Amino acid sequence: MDPRPEIIARRLAKIKTIIAVAGGKGGVGKSTVATILALILREQFHRVGLLDLDFYGPSAHVILWIPGGAQPREEKGIIPPEVHGLQFMSLVYYSGGRPSPLRGPDVSNAFIELLAITRWDDLDFLIVDMPPGLGDTTLDAIRWLTKARFLVVSTPSRVSLETVKKLLALLTELGAPIIGIIENMRRDGDPLSQDHLGAFKVPLLGGLPFDPELERSLGNPGQLMGTALAQALNRIVLEAKIE
Repeated sequence: MDPRPEIIARRLAKIKTIIAVAGGKGGVGKSTVATILALILREQFHRVGLLDLDFYGPSAHVILWIPGGAQPREEKGIIPPEVHGLQFMSLVYYSGGRPSPLRGPDVSNAFIELLAITRWDDLDFLIVDMPPGLGDTTLDAIRWLTKARFLVVSTPSRVSLETVKKLLALLTELGAPIIGIIENMRRDGDPLSQDHLGAFKVPLLGGLPFDPELERSLGNPGQLMGTALAQALNRIVLEAKIE
């Protein structure tokens, strides 16, 4: 009998709130939203962890910038390093930036193993940067992150909205709680996502502007938090009372 499910439950027991940041497809800014959300909650004096579960394209370490000496350490499991006030864990620590060409069962096994070995501190929030789409990791997250609530990121693109519909349908069917939708990269004149997603009765929490300065701020958390995107996300966190 696999002991890891019981171990995972113990590892996550000390975390008050788990927020899984998900998107129907890649390129919608999910990792950026997850990373900035973690930093915003840390600025509010919460104890916060950030877990990058994107097996195929982990990028939170690029957005956040991880010093070379910030490595996990072994002590009856793996203790994530503290980076910019966050406990941070990512598959990039094990892949070293190389491709991870894993098949379905291997992805699930790696996911379960990572959850089982990671020893988080007592946290107010664990922000999980989910992989895009409806694959094995999304299904595993719903199964194993039993306390997780989902924050869905989309863009005004019709292609993005169509894939988000499928994600919302899956989460609804499986009974996964959904905090709401954040619309990223909005431009003046874009149609509101709520016009397309209203049938799901999931709140549209707000929009984040297309920010041409964002790219220059990646890897610099101080500068990142001064961007228009971060300021808009901070307003959404306060107004929506994400907790």
